[in-house]
Amino acid sequence: MKHRLVRADEMRRMDRLAIEEVGIPGHVLMENAGRQAAEILMRTFAGSPGRSAGVVAGRGNNGGDGFVIARVIASSGWHVTVYVLSSRERIAGDALANLQLLEAMNMDIRWLVTEKDFQDEAPRLARHDVLVDALLGTGLNQEVRGLYRLAIEAINQSGKPVFSVDIPSGLDADSGKALGCCVQAHTTVTFGYAKIGHVLLPGARFTGKFHIVDIGIPPSIADRITPTHACIAVDDFQEIAAKRAPDIHKGRNGHCLIVAGSRGKAGAAGLAARAAFRSGAGLVTIACPSSIQPILHGLLMEAMTEAFPETPAGALSDEALDSILQTASGKTVLALGPGLGQDAHTVRLVHQLISRSPAPLVIDADGLNAIAQNPDTLLQVRQPAILTPHPGEMARLAGTGVPEIQSDRIRHARNFATRYGCYLILKGARSILALPDGFVYVNPTGNPGMATAGMGDVLTGMIAGFMAQGFGPRLSCLAAVYLHGAAGNRLARNVGPRGYLASELADMLPSLFQELESVGQTA
Repeated sequence: MKHRLVRADEMRRMDRLAIEEVGIPGHVLMENAGRQAAEILMRTFAGSPGRSAGVVAGRGNNGGDGFVIARVIASSGWHVTVYVLSSRERIAGDALANLQLLEAMNMDIRWLVTEKDFQDEAPRLARHDVLVDALLGTGLNQEVRGLYRLAIEAINQSGKPVFSVDIPSGLDADSGKALGCCVQAHTTVTFGYAKIGHVLLPGARFTGKFHIVDIGIPPSIADRITPTHACIAVDDFQEIAAKRAPDIHKGRNGHCLIVAGSRGKAGAAGLAARAAFRSGAGLVTIACPSSIQPILHGLLMEAMTEAFPETPAGALSDEALDSILQTASGKTVLALGPGLGQDAHTVRLVHQLISRSPAPLVIDADGLNAIAQNPDTLLQVRQPAILTPHPGEMARLAGTGVPEIQSDRIRHARNFATRYGCYLILKGARSILALPDGFVYVNPTGNPGMATAGMGDVLTGMIAGFMAQGFGPRLSCLAAVYLHGAAGNRLARNVGPRGYLASELADMLPSLFQELESVGQTA
């Protein structure tokens, strides 16, 4: 899998199998890793005036990779000093073999065993053009303390660009959290596969510019470790990017039914419908309370509307159930939730629609708030269901708090998706898509400017639009989440980092499709 993400234990198992079963010596893997990292370092910092590097190394294999880098760049004319946070007697295995090569080259090696040793040498760090972080690898599972914490803080305070080996030291490879403190890298080169912590936040910020290099682990070894995580990329949804047949017509592009809106919240329904059209749906009907039907006519002339009984507060009444189900008959997808409100009658309607819908469901906003009152309603669904909660909605669905959700987004999303057999998109920075079988995708697109009203309604409409065209829940979720963020990124570049509107994001989609069709990629 091209965009696979691995846990630290999965990567260690691949290394072990390559060594023990295939017979690739560990020192060969280390040489491959260090040499390729060195080449990237020299390309990245080719303009460094003094071509001077300080390699700050630990005593394990991460340090061994750093020793290889030091040897390769020194052989290419760089001035290198190696700072080892250990006594020599504690270096062993492949790391020791590469240390001995440095010693044979009369490399400048500084042994820093105590905090005082490091403090004495710390002023030298800022004299280098670049610092190589080879302190701690992916095996770290506790807070950084003592000498290593001092070193990380000094590296960050040096003012020099940092090149991290495999992962920024102090970063949890599985969660993306800083374990007490973490190196702020300019560039990180990782080996074999990206780690989950590289792409989650805050790990992605610590990682900086990111490179993945092949160190020679055979694909047959990787295939033995069943993948459970991946990063979404354009080639995950190439079918959606394909050009349409010249004889296509609106009926073949599907018909969305969007059950949405209430008094004062007609805009949410309009945004979802607009995004469904912008995503390529052939027909869109909005099922809404009768009092806001005239408003929706004015918001989007292309959409059809049907008015249904409402409560005194202007929300859909559960008396509308049979009529809405009749309207849903023959529709390709039913999107439920934007702007519905939380009237008790509407909540009952939502639960009944979920259990009886004849079409696949996309559920957001007040649809999710209704589900939170009895999530087991999801066990009654007859069709695939896609849920798109933000952290607050996810907390209500899971019966916990937002801090708990945010502390382990992948676990909470996966647990809910597998328990209820649904597709779940946990929105936010680096949105998570969890599939019913437990597989998890991390989305790399998006930016802080998208933290504004209506963005979730647009995502709901996009998913419904792709579902209407028959692409299926997995493909529709992948494309919608990625392109939603990509459209936001395009707006941030073209308009500015903040202040753009959700409707503008929806309107950006056709140009992204044009680019996907012409060059097979998006920005």
